[in-house]
Amino acid sequence: MTQNTSNFEILKSIVESRRTLKPEAMNGKQIPADIFEQVLGLADWAPTHGRTEPWRFFVYTGESLKAFCATHAEMYKVNTSEENFNPATFENILHKGDLASHLVIAAMKRGTNPKIPAIEEIASSSASIENVLLGAAAQGISAMWNTGGMAHKAALKAYLHLEEEDHILGLIYFGFSDEPVKEGKRNTPISEKVKYL
Repeated sequence: MTQNTSNFEILKSIVESRRTLKPEAMNGKQIPADIFEQVLGLADWAPTHGRTEPWRFFVYTGESLKAFCATHAEMYKVNTSEENFNPATFENILHKGDLASHLVIAAMKRGTNPKIPAIEEIASSSASIENVLLGAAAQGISAMWNTGGMAHKAALKAYLHLEEEDHILGLIYFGFSDEPVKEGKRNTPISEKVKYL
């Protein structure tokens, strides 16, 4: 087996075994700081047009994670009309990170080059997130990329001091789990998504 074949098989295994796991199914065990920094460092190798490197990450762990979850829940309460407010949603946001080790808010910071379309910056930032998710999977770390709560609301963007043209791409919860990895499935085979011309 050649080195390239071996590398491909390793990567294929990681990609195909990556799963989303809700933070409620995590076990509360902390990810060692050095391991998490290595995983997050993979974000920096995403493709980036003009080397704008638009990905930004806001990391919460320990007491800061608990504090953010409380702030996030209150943010939902304050910015939701009385008729739309759901106490169950409030409680879910408040306790979402109880068993997670880390929470990362991933964002796209718009570059100053107007020639690069915003969609390319979003795509680049999303690729950086996938790098991190695959790195986490390779380390046996569970994760969930979530866009609930206030993820796409102006209040959270303001809280993080992001500009109007920036975008929050989601909240990613990381941790360990005692649950076995579930079998993966896709609704449509790849052959129906690819056309060779």
